[in-house]
Amino acid sequence: MMLIRRLTLIFTCLSFFSFSSVFSFQDSIQKTENILEKTTGFPVMGKANEELFVIYQKSGDLSAAERAAIISERIKGIDANSFSKDSLQVLKDQERLELIYGNQILLNITNLDTIGTKKTKQELAQLYKETISANLDIAESKYIPKNIFLKIGFVALILLGLWLALKLIAFLNKKSIRFIESKKDKWLKSLTYNNYTFITPEQELNVILFLVKILKWFLILLVVYIFFPLIFSVFEFTQGWSNYLFDLIFSSFGQIFTAIWHYFPNLIKIAAIIIVMRYFVGAVKYFFAEIEAEKLQISGFHPDWAMPTFTIVRFLLYAFMFVLIFPLLPGSDSTIFKGVSVFLGVLLSLGSSSAIANMVAGLVITYMRPFKIGDRINIGNTTGNVIEKTLLVTRLKTIKNEEITIPNSAVLSGNTVNYSTFTKDKGEGLIINTTVTLGYDIPYKTVYAALIEAALRTNLIEKQPKPFVLQTSLDDFYVSYQLNAYTKHANKQALIYSDLHQNIQDCCNEMDIEILSPHYRAQRDGNMTTIPKDYLPKDYEAPSFNIKTRKSED
Repeated sequence: MMLIRRLTLIFTCLSFFSFSSVFSFQDSIQKTENILEKTTGFPVMGKANEELFVIYQKSGDLSAAERAAIISERIKGIDANSFSKDSLQVLKDQERLELIYGNQILLNITNLDTIGTKKTKQELAQLYKETISANLDIAESKYIPKNIFLKIGFVALILLGLWLALKLIAFLNKKSIRFIESKKDKWLKSLTYNNYTFITPEQELNVILFLVKILKWFLILLVVYIFFPLIFSVFEFTQGWSNYLFDLIFSSFGQIFTAIWHYFPNLIKIAAIIIVMRYFVGAVKYFFAEIEAEKLQISGFHPDWAMPTFTIVRFLLYAFMFVLIFPLLPGSDSTIFKGVSVFLGVLLSLGSSSAIANMVAGLVITYMRPFKIGDRINIGNTTGNVIEKTLLVTRLKTIKNEEITIPNSAVLSGNTVNYSTFTKDKGEGLIINTTVTLGYDIPYKTVYAALIEAALRTNLIEKQPKPFVLQTSLDDFYVSYQLNAYTKHANKQALIYSDLHQNIQDCCNEMDIEILSPHYRAQRDGNMTTIPKDYLPKDYEAPSFNIKTRKSED
């Protein structure tokens, strides 16, 4: 009996605690439902923005409002025209249920979502499935057919707008061309530099018209590209194409503008480097210009070195600027960019060996100072005036107006004769010389007087220092007299020599000097003199032969 009583007591206690637990759980559920009733829900909207059901609970990091917005967006993204009920399914994933359409999860259902609904997860999932299915069925059966004619009207209106836009572009294009052609004489001028015309007004007009044509076709393509997505957006089954086309152009432009925005700091750095370097090069140019004008003198640095040295310094400064800018260029760190740079460097080094040799020779010639622009020089067998001197070649103009180009490497490896060096500033002048051969029968003093007089009569020959004569050889039958005279006009040697030779003939004839180099024996008696008639007396007659006879005494 005691055992029965004890068991009865234990059972009574357990029953009491069980009923207490049940009542406590029911009280907690009732409190949760009371709290849920006071909580604001967030509606899930259908295809026509009608409310389908309400979301109260959050899921993971998403709030209830965010869940409702995402579910609404996913439902609206389903194409009602191709909707299939069989593709809308409820699947179980561990402690939750998933409502899936095709391969896309529309929403998750957990135990928290069932609070206040008096339904199980499976029942709630089935209810949501039927609600979404019914909404999409209505959109397919009623919404589209009801507005099909309105949509066709929208398409016609868009096509009309496209036609008007194209007409407007054509009209503006014609007006622009007429306006430009009417103003071409006022706006367009020849682009010239140092008497060289780079582009004429007609060429400028052609370029402008070509740019206008490109702009016209760009606007046409842009308008067509914008209007076609508008047409596709009218019908739901082509809205995907519309979104794709719009995303294609706007995403491309967005990427371009984003890249430009991200590159903008580097662009500012490049602009700052270029501006600073430009002003620095200008300051260096001013420094060397002062040296060239001989306003600033540096011992051992000739004024004619100024501009060539400035060219070298400018090249080095720009090379340094490029080194600073190169890492800031877009794609400079790419493998392709580096490979192309190496290839161009190798190609330049292999294909320009002779050009580099001429450039080095040009630099050496610049600082050797063997000649200047305008000097009369002789290189090899070529004589002429220097008209151009560059790093690669030297150009001469001969007395026959021939332009001869000589590579600087050939100039450096050969001998150069400069006829103009001592004709400038305080130099005595260039000594020109010519040789006359005369017989021994003529006194050399007479010859000296005749030759010096001929030199003094010649134009462009200096009176001081005085011309002089040298006897260069005593040959078998004649003496070689060399006449030397000074001139400051090395570029006119041909003219000076011609006048000098004329004056030598005149002076010799006036002094009864026959210009000949006797190599034969001749009897003068009975022969006419070789002096021109203009220099002979009017009563001159050729002498007769004199014959002497002797008789032998025997």
